[in-house]
Amino acid sequence: MHTLTRRSLLLGAVAAPWAAHIQAKAQAQVLGQTPAAMKIVVPYPPGGSTDVIARLVQGDLQQRLGAAIIIENRPGASGSVGTAAVAKSPPDGTTWLMVFDNHAANPFVLPNLPFDTEKDLDPVLFIGTAPYVVATQPQKAFKTLADVIAAAKARPDTISYGSVGSGSVGHLATVLLSKQSGARLVHVPYRGGGPAMNDAIAGHVDLLVGSTALVAPQVKAGALHAVVQTGKSRAATLAEVPTVGESGFPGFEAYAWWGVFAPAGTPKAAITRFGDALAATLREPRIAAQLSETQQVTLTLGGPPELARFVNEQMRVWGAVVREYDIKGD
Repeated sequence: MHTLTRRSLLLGAVAAPWAAHIQAKAQAQVLGQTPAAMKIVVPYPPGGSTDVIARLVQGDLQQRLGAAIIIENRPGASGSVGTAAVAKSPPDGTTWLMVFDNHAANPFVLPNLPFDTEKDLDPVLFIGTAPYVVATQPQKAFKTLADVIAAAKARPDTISYGSVGSGSVGHLATVLLSKQSGARLVHVPYRGGGPAMNDAIAGHVDLLVGSTALVAPQVKAGALHAVVQTGKSRAATLAEVPTVGESGFPGFEAYAWWGVFAPAGTPKAAITRFGDALAATLREPRIAAQLSETQQVTLTLGGPPELARFVNEQMRVWGAVVREYDIKGD
């Protein structure tokens, strides 16, 4: 017969509440209950469009979920550093990932990613899309797309353009446009929209290729001049700016997009609860107006199946561009 010592009784007393806590947490996950705090990882620096959206929804989302929402910027390697951190996080409903469009191209541009884009992350919410804008410092000579092409042909490999990172749709679309026009531009990748925007306003790069969510407010403020936009039709807030299609390249379209993912294996109840709360927050008139009217984001607010289908299509389209033009990560 085993004898109960004072030490074993003390250990049991300590272990029992901890075991009960773990069991209760697991049960809460199954039931879709909200933890006390959650983290949204933005794998880009502060100031970019993804960071802006995350912070725009932070307050309302906290109220809807009854949980503290922490925004954590984890930039690096075109968003893959922060994405890898989330992919390796416990699937307990406390960690979420808000990505930009380079998420779909990273597997083709960046070799040896430490995660599988399709297997290690579960889709949560397809936020929406926006056209890209090519912009420049107002003092520079590039007023139209024709001006950019002419200068790049006259002085090959001297006209620079900044993007939010290698593999972003803005980067890939500019490569495609460069090939179609015969212009040779120099790509300057940044670790997010904020740093790219700062250098464009300062004139350190000749051009900035960014989403309307990033660029339109600075154009309205007079800090940048919009040269051309990549949507099928002109965005309302940039009605005076022609599209690439109108500028001699019919059928040319490219869109930025934003989505939310969770570590693979996150309980479906937790994904549904978080996704529904985020979608409801984005539908709030004040927030929806900020995104759709001011920044020209077309809100989709599609659930996991819609986001999965969209990302798969983006991987097919832009993966083909990466392979055809042998684009490498910078």
